[in-house]
Amino acid sequence: MEEGLIKRVMASMECGVCGQCYEPDNISVLGYQEDLWFLKVFCSACHTQYLVAAVIREGRMPEVITDLTEVELDKFRNEGKLTADEVLDMHNFLKDFGGDISRLFSRK
Repeated sequence: MEEGLIKRVMASMECGVCGQCYEPDNISVLGYQEDLWFLKVFCSACHTQYLVAAVIREGRMPEVITDLTEVELDKFRNEGKLTADEVLDMHNFLKDFGGDISRLFSRK
């Protein structure tokens, strides 16, 4: 796997302190061995520095860890993908929601 791709993947991550995405120019690959990569990242927003160890495997699908049953997985696998409008509608609903969130999602 090339360093440019690793930097792009890391640039999609957010700083743990301020939530700002990292800039590719502020990500340095220190080295790697097989699937284990070592990086130094710097957040230009809050000036926090991190050392990162990441396991990045190319061409392998990650194992799905879920509490859904096989029937539920099959049901959702065949559903259409959420649209941006659906996500925005839910965001707007929850933004002003003043009720009990656990009751909202409980089964009746």
